[in-house]
Amino acid sequence: MKGYGDKMKVLVVGGGGREHALIKKIKESKRVDSIACCPGNGGISYDAQCYNVSATDIDAVVNLAKEIKADFVVVAPDDPLVAGMVDALNNAGFATFGPNAAAAIIEGSKVFSKNLMLKYNIPTAEYKVFDKAEDVIEYIKEKNEFPTVIKADGLALGKGVIIPENLDEAVAGVKEIMEDKIFGASGNNVVVEEFLTGPEVSVLAFTDGKCVKPMVSSMDHKRALDGDKGLNTGGMGTVSPNPYYTDEIAAECMEKIFMPTINAMNSEGRTFKGCLYFGLMLTPKGPKVIEYNCRFGDPETQVVLPRLKTDIMDIFDAINNETLSQLDIEWSDEACACVIMASGGYPKSYPKGIEITGLENCQTSGVTVYHAGTAIKDNKLVTSGGRVLGVTALGNSLEEALDKSYSAVERIHFDGAHYRKDIGKRALAAKKI
Repeated sequence: MKGYGDKMKVLVVGGGGREHALIKKIKESKRVDSIACCPGNGGISYDAQCYNVSATDIDAVVNLAKEIKADFVVVAPDDPLVAGMVDALNNAGFATFGPNAAAAIIEGSKVFSKNLMLKYNIPTAEYKVFDKAEDVIEYIKEKNEFPTVIKADGLALGKGVIIPENLDEAVAGVKEIMEDKIFGASGNNVVVEEFLTGPEVSVLAFTDGKCVKPMVSSMDHKRALDGDKGLNTGGMGTVSPNPYYTDEIAAECMEKIFMPTINAMNSEGRTFKGCLYFGLMLTPKGPKVIEYNCRFGDPETQVVLPRLKTDIMDIFDAINNETLSQLDIEWSDEACACVIMASGGYPKSYPKGIEITGLENCQTSGVTVYHAGTAIKDNKLVTSGGRVLGVTALGNSLEEALDKSYSAVERIHFDGAHYRKDIGKRALAAKKI
């Protein structure tokens, strides 16, 4: 990475709301001169030079980095990380942010991550692994415990988990994953887990493979509809901080989960450098890992990064140099809320190309609209994905942040738009307990 005297050109790989949040934060860095993104999206094009190169095309991304003479490359999505994009960029001489393929397997394979936790005594749900549909069904029949959790082994756009309430739903789910292959080869193996109860917490953490610096906590809302009803999605909104994540629980997680995970990966010869996401359940028996992600979560990033005060490029530099322990990372005391505006029909099929209006009415203090699924068509901003916008606001309290966010949502319009009206409701209730 260039020194402090030289301004950098940064290339960000990806094209969703998480990438837009990263780009907005990188743009604040005193060390950055220009930002490129591939493929980007309609909203990102206002903040970075976008190139029509697929985020999963490793050779094309390496060639683009060479062509634009990038000084630093941030690989944000799971697919290219698991496929080894960081390895290829490093081999071509580029400084990068993100784990190599050997470390990214912690998200790329549920079977790997569950076996890792078992081997190194990291608390998680009890589980069994299967490669035949009939064996899964037989096991679930014998256990006869519902709800239960069934996970596809590989990557599935954040949707590879089903939670059947009865045997019929379980049989149908197993058939979809293992026989109908709705997630492709990711469903060749499945993990069946006990259903954990308790508040969920998302903790993103910076790590250089030796030191772990957790970011501020957040709470995701996965279900499509109010009251945590409807289908699982990639996330319908987030708030930060998560009131269930106390200082005492944070200390317990550092001792029993965060550092043991980093040490376990080192012991396996898979040193993890980058952002490691811990999806946690605060059970009556203590915090347990639901899942790991090998990158910034989406939409958690949209409420965590707005609270970051330290120059993000200094953090990336420290991770590359393995000097993270020497860096003091500062966070704002403000609360942050993000409400996702999604296309009608999401997470199932939905139309694209619908004009978005009203964004110019959201230029108020503390409000940022991150673009997840947008495009520019005929000089108009239109929808191009399931999750379209992440309407985010900072406030002195969670109530203020939510009020600002929902107020902005009401000023934005596209036909069929749907969003949850109860983002942050559980967090507000927890604060009053």
